[in-house]
Amino acid sequence: MDRSSKWTPRKGIEQECARRGERAVVDGCVDLLIDRGADPDLIVALGGPPARWAKSGEASGPTYWLKVWAARGLLWNWDEVAVPAVISVLDDDAWRVREMGLKVVARNKIGEAAAIVARLEKDSSARVRAAAERARVRLGA
Repeated sequence: MDRSSKWTPRKGIEQECARRGERAVVDGCVDLLIDRGADPDLIVALGGPPARWAKSGEASGPTYWLKVWAARGLLWNWDEVAVPAVISVLDDDAWRVREMGLKVVARNKIGEAAAIVARLEKDSSARVRAAAERARVRLGA
């Protein structure tokens, strides 16, 4: 397999948007963020090879990965309808979910999250603190 044909998160999202439509992918990401679940094809499109369990029946990893992948999906396919779901994951127990949520806030300039972003600059996770700082700068830009 040549380098250009390897799966990447962006390629997975773009292919799934072409297959089911951009809004349907956003809606699926939102469903995952708020614990409503999603169909296995979307999970594999969002998570790539590590998500093959969704179709094979293998044991899955930690459930927070679904939220991480869903938030990452919103980096490449955005719609304002996702704002409340993204804001809700900024308080997730898993630092990886908070970090990816902050990346979505920064990329899409979700000003409604500014107060939470400021609070997360004091998070227990260094990666969350760094993402919060980047988001604050981006929101202020």
